[in-house]
Amino acid sequence: MKILFVASEGLPFSKTGGLADVIEALPKALVELGHEVAVLLPRYHNTKTVGIAVPSVTVPSGDNLRFPGIVEGGALHGVLFYFVDDREYFDREQLYGVAGKDYPDNAERFAEFCGAAIEFCKQVWMPDVIHCHDWQAGLVPLLLKTRYANDPALWDVPVVFTIHNMGYQGAFPREVLKKLGLPESLFTIDAMEFFGRVNFLKGALIFSDYLTTVSPKYAEEIKTPEYGYGLDGVIRNRASRLTGILNGVDYAAWSPERDKMIAARYSPKDMAGKTACKKNLIDQLGLPAAVMEKPLIGIVSRFAGQKGFDLIEEIAPDLLTEDAAMAALGAGEPKYEKFLRELAKAYPAQVAVKVGYDNALAHKIEAGADIFLMPSRYEPCGLNQIYSLKYGTVPVVRATGGLDDTIEAYDAATGRGTGFKFQAYDAPSLLGALREALSVFRNEPAAWRQIQLNGMSRDFSWQVSAAEYAKLYDAAWNSRNQKAVTSSNEFRVKSAKISPVDPIGKGSHGR
Repeated sequence: MKILFVASEGLPFSKTGGLADVIEALPKALVELGHEVAVLLPRYHNTKTVGIAVPSVTVPSGDNLRFPGIVEGGALHGVLFYFVDDREYFDREQLYGVAGKDYPDNAERFAEFCGAAIEFCKQVWMPDVIHCHDWQAGLVPLLLKTRYANDPALWDVPVVFTIHNMGYQGAFPREVLKKLGLPESLFTIDAMEFFGRVNFLKGALIFSDYLTTVSPKYAEEIKTPEYGYGLDGVIRNRASRLTGILNGVDYAAWSPERDKMIAARYSPKDMAGKTACKKNLIDQLGLPAAVMEKPLIGIVSRFAGQKGFDLIEEIAPDLLTEDAAMAALGAGEPKYEKFLRELAKAYPAQVAVKVGYDNALAHKIEAGADIFLMPSRYEPCGLNQIYSLKYGTVPVVRATGGLDDTIEAYDAATGRGTGFKFQAYDAPSLLGALREALSVFRNEPAAWRQIQLNGMSRDFSWQVSAAEYAKLYDAAWNSRNQKAVTSSNEFRVKSAKISPVDPIGKGSHGR
């Protein structure tokens, strides 16, 4: 099967979060299963290419036309990479915005990207299935049902859409419809309208053939008001087409037995290298040698409220009285960047912070820390807690989404478990879980080693998840093509008429 991934970021070319890791690893795993896979990304600043696929494609933009090019990135691990090339839109300092603010033309930028993706299918590489990711790719299924509804080349191409984070929806003023050249008929409760705004994610949820999230528990959580961010009604009405598939990990890149970015390699049979990795980490961060004798808590994260940094800020004074140290890497909301910088300045012997993204340092923290902290308010899947297991770095997490799916709470009576979890989203619960972990680390070395070995034995490789996606692609393709045999016009939709794959009763799904 030929599968096209459409996403706004992907390693090794661009990254702000876990989406980029998925776009690097899942296509590679699918190729290993025998599929043909191409990935289409925007061409951001300094993206190197190897050739031109199409000098330009034509994408309507309101009353105007735009002409982005399609350039080739070559093949990596059997996966073909292509880029939508428009310097005005994508050759910028950051991917989505600067100084904590989104670029004001993000709707236009990613609408063009989605339109170019469909033209890419027609002119460069026609897939059997299109797999779109997050709101930036959310117009692809909608455009297929409106602007391209009468194009026979695309009638039988289904879209699988993955929600990596319901909290990011791509909501814009109503006027954006005209800017993008989309029909006003889309501004209804049964299409893109969301509390007076145009919502790209909502459009994707309604017009895609199948929906996925990145963990089974998150697939259930987003059906609730607490986690659905206003779209839980839409999700409940599309529940028959929704599945949760846990993200995997690329152990070729994230394993202490293979990692070329860490000071020493190690394995469950010989953990000596982990001590060398801790020493290398504290040396690189400028922490004092005395930290070698303290529990070192690692954080690699987007600095945001969703990731629990409000709780970390609340407990920091108490935590640092526990004679622990902390190493944090990431970027995000300015207030949390400021908090962490000030914390490091106030406690230079215990806290080191680097604001920004540094892949090598991320590996060093995974290998050199003793504890990995992820107290997320919600977490669709999370990857760093899974990396931590393989590196023998014991996770402390909140029991939500993928964190709950992947971490088994330590049970002193049985010796089972891979980390420490807390339930309520509040500072006392987080501090209690950390104190429990610190107590075992200091007072029960044999138990701590068992927790490390339990985690290192877990297998969250992409092979299992890729096989689940392959089954879903088959189901999506069959649902379209079997129906096409029955009625060649079933998926033809007049450009002025909206008809979701699973018709939803008008007004029945809330906002």
